[in-house]
Amino acid sequence: MGPTASGKTDLAMALADNLPVELISVDSALVYRGLDLGSAKPSPQELAHYPHRLIDNCDPSESYSAGRFRKDALQAMDEISAASKIPLLVGGTMLYFRALLEGMAKLPEADAQLRAEIESQAEREGWPALHAELAEVDPQLAAELHPNHSVRIERGLEVYRLTGVPLSQLRREQSSSGVQERYHVSQLAIMPRDRGLLHQRIELRFKRMLNAGFVDEVRGLRARGDLHEDLPAIRSVGYRQVWHYLDGRCDYDEMVAAGVAATRQLAKRQLTWLRRWPDLQTLYTQDADGRVRENDEILAEALKFLA
Repeated sequence: MGPTASGKTDLAMALADNLPVELISVDSALVYRGLDLGSAKPSPQELAHYPHRLIDNCDPSESYSAGRFRKDALQAMDEISAASKIPLLVGGTMLYFRALLEGMAKLPEADAQLRAEIESQAEREGWPALHAELAEVDPQLAAELHPNHSVRIERGLEVYRLTGVPLSQLRREQSSSGVQERYHVSQLAIMPRDRGLLHQRIELRFKRMLNAGFVDEVRGLRARGDLHEDLPAIRSVGYRQVWHYLDGRCDYDEMVAAGVAATRQLAKRQLTWLRRWPDLQTLYTQDADGRVRENDEILAEALKFLA
């Protein structure tokens, strides 16, 4: 696991050259077909050589949840293990990792009318105001979230209004998934020591996506006619900003700046999760003096950890 643009996919593919593993993607954008460039999905050539489970699992008109991921991942892990190979999960959607390891709380189903009310309130008051409201009823969950993390703020308020119980409390009461009883779990995070380097990589990668045709990719999604910006797929970092640009709500330079900023905010949230993650081994892509390590050095350390 690790923040966006940290080199997770490259390391996972290198590990697959050295260990009897099969890869399982843990990414809330890669599950969607047609979200290719903006999600940094491995290329068709890479996927042909290094197949990943749980990539292109569903249409962007659908909503893919942490609960569905857990079910799909457990099935994939069992199939891989039955073939005498090791499941290697790779990605940066920390909520999915937690759902897999800790199980899922028994939460109420989404309520369309209540969500519409919350979104209408957000349009009037702004998501930071709703984040402040969430902090009053569920301070633990609010502390995990950026004030503009609309999807999870909405869900936290929805659950509280439906049940009167904080979402964080329901999670604490959830049952174990049994994963760590069935598997020996090793947890490794890859990241740079210097956040400035990560920010540079994020900006460079976003601009490469644009040069590769990211805007045209989103234009094609819009042309389908059945997608809209409130769907989880279109809310993905980068896709929402390009969608707004094509709506005429910002110019090109503003879209680039907003896309880079949103990706940096995502990385910040991921790093916050990782700092609090138990039983985690960290693999830094830089030496203590800031030197960027060679890929072979990073691979050797990862193999030593997993041996």
